[in-house]
Amino acid sequence: MLNPRIDALSDYPFARLRSLLDAEPLPAGVTPINLSIGEPQHPLPPMVIEQMTADLSILNRYPTINGTPEFRSACADWVTRRYNLPAGLIEPETQIVALTGTREGLYMIASVVVPEKKGKKGERPLVLMPNPFYQTYVGAAVAAGAEPYFMPALAENGFLPDFRTLDADTLDRTALVYICSPANPQGAVASVEYLAHLIELSRKHDFIVAFDECYAEIYDQVPPPGGLDAALHLAGGKIGPDALKNVIVFHSLSKRSSAPGLRSGFCTGDAEVTRAFIKLRNYGCTGMMMPVAAASAALWRDEAHVEHNRALYRQKFDMAQNVLGNRFGFFRPAGGFYLWLDVGDPEAMALKLWREAGIRTLPGNYLTRPENGGEKAGKTYLRIALVADLETTRSALQRIGNVLGG
Repeated sequence: MLNPRIDALSDYPFARLRSLLDAEPLPAGVTPINLSIGEPQHPLPPMVIEQMTADLSILNRYPTINGTPEFRSACADWVTRRYNLPAGLIEPETQIVALTGTREGLYMIASVVVPEKKGKKGERPLVLMPNPFYQTYVGAAVAAGAEPYFMPALAENGFLPDFRTLDADTLDRTALVYICSPANPQGAVASVEYLAHLIELSRKHDFIVAFDECYAEIYDQVPPPGGLDAALHLAGGKIGPDALKNVIVFHSLSKRSSAPGLRSGFCTGDAEVTRAFIKLRNYGCTGMMMPVAAASAALWRDEAHVEHNRALYRQKFDMAQNVLGNRFGFFRPAGGFYLWLDVGDPEAMALKLWREAGIRTLPGNYLTRPENGGEKAGKTYLRIALVADLETTRSALQRIGNVLGG
């Protein structure tokens, strides 16, 4: 007997992409380039190998579920520096949740905070998310017994959900909101005022905001604000027991440090939520391997490799801007590493790029749902992940330009 909730999930985007492309032949002599998935391909920082192999004898011990004290301290120190937080706002032992990748954390947070009933009428809770959305959000909502509620992130609203459109009954039913800034896939960055308004709504209507900040360190010019500094902005910069109430933020080394295979991240924020999260993880999660914790701590304490990483992405967006100009609604995103091109028919364009140039891209409609007026959100868009090295990216963009110009 299977859980009937699973039937509410559509096929994963990359399964749909395989069905679309895998039977299609490539031109003779063309080496395929995969720009469909957001998997950074920049060189791994040398300190990762050094730390991972420094003392492999510790593999004869079970890792602790919540990482090492050094790891938690490095995370707390980094997030305090990055968002200019007052010293002591983040307590490493109770407010840092070690994660084997933030995908795990974003999925599990729904189980931590979603009740059985919500709202004045005791209805099935809602989990709000942007549309397009990271697929883990909808899986988490369904598994927690909630109803996913899709909020279109369109060009006319700056590619960010407009929470001002929601009525009080909808907000009262809401148990959890996912918000991603910089946004995947559009690269939109929410202002500190936008984020603070969302926190205000969460406290008025009693829901948790999960700030997915996995792309926060990949930005073009200005460091994006986040949920923590928005909460501090709302509190007038004062530390208090409720300064981070209803706020939980997620950070990862996958994008920041080009280390997606390390599977390392953390979340922090509301101490009541983090304590409950740590308690839940004790029951069903594998601890972070101690060599991984050592490498992760070193990465969180180093900024030079991150600055180099950002510089590479800027060069790739320079290339994309030169090739695409103002065609297909091209815009240079404030953050992230995706192109979000308005191509008309994204499946037809993905097929054309694969058949004629061996370039694998992702139709935007695979990342969206039509509910609540959201069909427009991805209906005409194509996502291209600029994650390859510079030379591969240059070759891929030249091929894309040739196909799109033909």
